[in-house]
Amino acid sequence: MSLDSVTQSVDEAVSGFFEPIAKWLGEVVFYTVPVGGTDLPLIVAWLVVAGLVFTGWFGLVQLRKFRLAVDVVRGKYDEEGSTGEVNHFQALTAAVSGTVGLGNIAGVAVAVSIGGPGATFWMILCGLLGMATKFVEVTLGVKYREVHPDGTVSGGPMHYLPKGLTERFGKNGKILGKVLAVLASFLILFFGLFGGNLFQVNQSYAQLVSVTGGEDGALGSSAGALFFGILIAALVGIVLLGGIRSIANVTSRLVPAMAGIYIVACLIVILVNITAVPDAVTSIVEGAFNPEGVAGGVLGALIIGFKRAAFSNEAGLGSAPIAHSAVRTKHPASEGLVALLEPFIDTVVVCTMTALTIVIANPASWGEARAGEDIGGVTITSDAFETVLPWFPYILTVAVLLFAVSTVLTWGYYGLKSWTYLFGRSRASEVTYKVVYTVFAVAGSLLTLQTLIDMADAFLFTLAVINIIGLYLLAPVVKRELRTFLEFVRARDADQNPGKGDDDQEPVKTTV
Repeated sequence: MSLDSVTQSVDEAVSGFFEPIAKWLGEVVFYTVPVGGTDLPLIVAWLVVAGLVFTGWFGLVQLRKFRLAVDVVRGKYDEEGSTGEVNHFQALTAAVSGTVGLGNIAGVAVAVSIGGPGATFWMILCGLLGMATKFVEVTLGVKYREVHPDGTVSGGPMHYLPKGLTERFGKNGKILGKVLAVLASFLILFFGLFGGNLFQVNQSYAQLVSVTGGEDGALGSSAGALFFGILIAALVGIVLLGGIRSIANVTSRLVPAMAGIYIVACLIVILVNITAVPDAVTSIVEGAFNPEGVAGGVLGALIIGFKRAAFSNEAGLGSAPIAHSAVRTKHPASEGLVALLEPFIDTVVVCTMTALTIVIANPASWGEARAGEDIGGVTITSDAFETVLPWFPYILTVAVLLFAVSTVLTWGYYGLKSWTYLFGRSRASEVTYKVVYTVFAVAGSLLTLQTLIDMADAFLFTLAVINIIGLYLLAPVVKRELRTFLEFVRARDADQNPGKGDDDQEPVKTTV
């Protein structure tokens, strides 16, 4: 029996068993209600409302403290002797690598195909709202992280939910927090294995095959798939063994590289079509409020844009605090401010660049997709670049591989922290997880297991329900932490600039 027939049999067996479960779970988690002629997924509304609430609660923190966040990333407010494993920049790139990925390339193309150019406007708005949610959850992640005797750190919803709720509500909070923490750990672990690992490897392998001769090319055979899977698994396994410091060292190089390659390519297309930029921007703004051919009109474009942004930046899902919790700092809110840059990079910058490139280039495949034809998002994005850069599919392949590897690494770390919370931090436990995770990377090039990936998506967004409930209950803690850090910033600035105030902070009010 050939390897191809074996993998096909496994795919069919898994799909046959799990498909009814995945279908039911998807219908529950992504339940929609008809609003204004289109369907609104309640989970998207849940995420957007959280962004609105936290934006108001913290007084537009994502705008007022943006410059301060950049200063923190630069190390301006670092303190010697701070607990943690990585610096602010490394923590940011490790978390960004888990969100910037195929969704920014393929998902955005789907959004502007279904929702028209106007979906871009709503993506940007949702990204801005998500910055406030990310600030809240990451501040809590650092506040309630667990520092182990060997100096390593564990954080995330499995830690801040039980600790924070116990601190605020006593025994009842402890019971609720413990239940939520176990659920969160399981959900993160499941998504990490299938969505953060197997799916990423599978899609990157598919893109590599497409530019190397297809199924008749050097990598098109089952042997080529196995070789690719083993290679990725070996790379991931080696980096995982080094923990978050090793992952951060890799992602701090990979993330700027992959973002740089992708954004430069976008800018080339935009500059070559510079005269089309004003019309493209106009179509994005007008399409947001007066879309043509979009089910549900303005509300339809809004929902599609919000949905794509929410799925892309993961604000409110509780995953990013795991990476951010390893930062070296004495002030939890300092990393919360750093984290708010994450949706800005992921959604406001990268997603917008993709959308603008597609709208400006206006490839034939985009028109066909808007007319209702089933065309893959990666194809549309690739075609947009190819209008100016005929060799771009090869560059896109490099970008996809970098996106995929960095995402697999970060979700490997997220999964490890969930695994050890559930099964303990013994060496045997950690080695078992790393072996399982690397085997899944090999399987990713051979199997699709689309049904399990669909389940993983549903699990990840179930996590948003659990996590955001905790964020609402613990928001007063975040407000105190922010106040404490701003006082530290004012004191540090006063020491560094005697006689000068900090123009980033509001003046202290006095009464006479």
